Amino acid sequence: QVQLVESGGGSVQAGGSLRLSCAVSGRTFSGYTMGWFRQAPGKERDFVAAITWSDGSTNYADSAKGRFTCSRDNARNTVSLQMNSLKPEDTAVYYCATKAGTLYKRTGYNYWGQGTQVTVSS
Repeated sequence: QVQLVESGGGSVQAGGSLRLSCAVSGRTFSGYTMGWFRQAPGKERDFVAAITWSDGSTNYADSAKGRFTCSRDNARNTVSLQMNSLKPEDTAVYYCATKAGTLYKRTGYNYWGQGTQVTVSS
């Protein structure tokens, strides 16, 4: 079983930054992919970014490219999402997730954290 716990959410003004973290415990493998997703009120959950444990390869949604950076710390079993130049439309609950699957397929995640709220005011 894999457990994921997000932290680092909060409220920030447009143009500001936040750093989300996801602590991973339980059974994990180097071949796993970690993903970040978000869900705004009344909307579907959307892919944001993903990273592989093995070599740190990343994949970003168009909305995240150039503003968000995903990183991992294998020694601490932690994945982070640095979010810069935040916009009001980034407001959502952010979730981390993991799967034993390819980086570039944005589905198939089977373990999820509880989510952390990010609110960006204009």
